[in-house]
Amino acid sequence: MVPDSSGGAGSVDGMTADTPRQVADRWVETLADLDPAVGTALGTRPGDTRMPDLSPDGSAARAEAARDVLAELDEAERTGTPTADDRRCATLLRERLQTALALHDAGEDLVSLRPIASPVHQLQSLFLLMPTATAEDWEVVAARMARVAGAAMSYRAALVHGLDTAHRSAARQAEAVAGQLDAWVADGWFTGFVADAPDQVRGRAERAADAATGAVAELAAWLRGTYLPAVADVPDAVGRERYLLSARQFLGAAVDPEDAYAFGWAELDRISAEMAVEAERVLPGADVATAFAYLDREGPAVEGVEEVRDWLQAMMDRAIADLDGSVVDIAEPVRRVEARIAPAGAAAAPYYTRPSLDFSRPGRTWLPTLGRTRFPLHDLVSTWYHEGVPGHHLQLGTWASRAAELSMFQVSLGSVSAATEGWALYAERLVDELGYLADPGVRLGYLDNQRMRAVRVVIDLGMHLGLTVPADQDFHPGARWTPELGREFFAARSGSPAAFVDSEVVRYLGWPGQAISYKLGERAWLAGRAAARGAAEARGTSFDLRRWHTAALGLGSLGLADLERELATL
Repeated sequence: MVPDSSGGAGSVDGMTADTPRQVADRWVETLADLDPAVGTALGTRPGDTRMPDLSPDGSAARAEAARDVLAELDEAERTGTPTADDRRCATLLRERLQTALALHDAGEDLVSLRPIASPVHQLQSLFLLMPTATAEDWEVVAARMARVAGAAMSYRAALVHGLDTAHRSAARQAEAVAGQLDAWVADGWFTGFVADAPDQVRGRAERAADAATGAVAELAAWLRGTYLPAVADVPDAVGRERYLLSARQFLGAAVDPEDAYAFGWAELDRISAEMAVEAERVLPGADVATAFAYLDREGPAVEGVEEVRDWLQAMMDRAIADLDGSVVDIAEPVRRVEARIAPAGAAAAPYYTRPSLDFSRPGRTWLPTLGRTRFPLHDLVSTWYHEGVPGHHLQLGTWASRAAELSMFQVSLGSVSAATEGWALYAERLVDELGYLADPGVRLGYLDNQRMRAVRVVIDLGMHLGLTVPADQDFHPGARWTPELGREFFAARSGSPAAFVDSEVVRYLGWPGQAISYKLGERAWLAGRAAARGAAEARGTSFDLRRWHTAALGLGSLGLADLERELATL
């Protein structure tokens, strides 16, 4: 029979069997039933007024549902005749569910405090993804905001259960999150968010905002008064076993930590040598630190917060116009992306949020200002190629545009950090190869971003696994890594301000294994491209970069090992 658009099908006793892609898409709907954040992120349930249940019971319900889906996937693979798309989807779904269940069974749901991508951030971030065009939209916002207090209490229940069962986040993470919550309160974030509500909704919205602000303040006070004293003795590093499990979440595969550690050092040495050459181009006779100081003080910059937002928007619009049809084919809905200023209390690093599946909410890049009003260009350009186009927006927007051909799971919840962050880092290298970073200061900033990702590999593995600095390095040779050494190392090998350095070290300690996904993912993208180019040359044909990029972005999410293998065949 001819398969429908959701994939191939088999027949069991005259009945059509489910395909892996159908199982995967049912899982998305099931998870949206259990976790309202899913429907909001995808834009599939705009009228949902629920807040997520972040309690142990909520986590247990999601884990039970995941086990059921694995059983359904077993049956689909046993009875069906898979297409290539089905095979890729099934591999991804199985790995993602098995990893999530391993993390749940290990109690990692209970130690999720960190200043980025922690469940507590959904108390704010969900509202940034909600439609606000009509009075009806604002009614949904007000009703959901009135439930923030319940969600905050459910997360507190998870933390309490963690204290009771010896699953505790480190004090450094709790302190960072409490500080972010304090910033939401001091900034009046919830009240500010509903200020644009229409008159007929504003009273309810403002009362809900007041209640949400009170709940956030109460949670911050509880973290400081109860949680922090109870975790004062918790080490920052998670150790080898927890690290390897956590890294699976971000790589979609097992990692060889010793190989990754050696790769990080080799990349750092290579990039540092290239930076020394570039610093000389910026300011003859200057070392890297002096060149950055000069660029910060006298280099090109954008003055003003709104002005920098406009500048970033124009940069992304130009990139779309330049690259479409020459380096990659960009689907029509992906050609829209918005630059935004990040809200108070966000992490220090820029970030991207995906479009809804129907593109009614566009993809957005977010710039945390950290109180600044002057923005040197060397610190922005390659970062916005990473976050916007041809980075995250091009990839994740393309995935959304292909949801019907692939599956909702492959283009959304099945994302693997190594595939997405690896692509975004590859995108920075691509625009350098294409000549977009010819300005010496901008290129030095790009290399600094590359260096930062190599530093991440070194100190993330080093701090969590207690590794030692190689004897041939000029930074405390033979010393065992600590958070203090990690901060010193990052500061010495980064053109970033102190606040960003501090934020990054806390991030790595609270999010073990995520920091290595950038460089390891980029390595897979480069290896896949090199293999595809080599295969074309062996056939006596030219390598079509535009066709390869378009096909590669159309694959959807893949784990690290599958990614390199699939890219090589394109």
